Amino acid sequence: MKYGKKYAESIKAYDRTKAYETAEAVGLVLENAKAKFDETIELHVRLGIDPRQADQQVRGVLVLPHGTGKVKKVLVIAKGARADAAQAAGADFVGAEEMIQKIQTENWFDFDVMITTPDMMGVVGRIGRILGPKGLMPNPKSGTVTMDVAKAVAEVKAGKVEYRLDKTAIIHCPIGKKSFGVEKISENFTALMDAIVKAKPAAAKGQYIKSVSLTSTMGPGVKVNYNKI
Repeated sequence: MKYGKKYAESIKAYDRTKAYETAEAVGLVLENAKAKFDETIELHVRLGIDPRQADQQVRGVLVLPHGTGKVKKVLVIAKGARADAAQAAGADFVGAEEMIQKIQTENWFDFDVMITTPDMMGVVGRIGRILGPKGLMPNPKSGTVTMDVAKAVAEVKAGKVEYRLDKTAIIHCPIGKKSFGVEKISENFTALMDAIVKAKPAAAKGQYIKSVSLTSTMGPGVKVNYNKI
């Protein structure tokens, strides 16, 4: 495989077969994030469980200590007092049936997260086929179907992330931006890893965490020593 010049230089800067301690791994990732924009730092965790089994799912939400560095646009589907509360909490868009119609007829998706109240799920469900593939369908497990929409909006704005196992038994999740620096990225990393460890399914057998790596948007991955996690 032919790599770009910057990428090729980056992979020569460290031992790709070695698993580094957290702070050192973060430092290497930041050093090799050489793009002209503020690259996102991502955590990738491969788990030793079978994602096809219903009792071996790993999914949850967490407000990272330092957020993700991305300000997310929030759409809230609610009525009455809860719509007012969502607006006051800083939601970017608030509405009911008219917002669902806007998505249907205008193919409008100028938002990153949709939050709704349980009583509006029937309305939201009408466009589930559209929202699902885009990862925008509200879900009680992710805290996006709730009566306390104001709290949900505040958490998203504060840097809440959702982590979940994919079909290949890997969790991919952003934990900040290059500009955060080693300390903040390391603290976000530790918080997310703690959550993943605590979310271990009771049905999981054998080695739970198989591998951990960090990468930037345009840079190569760096292995992290997970034995101490």
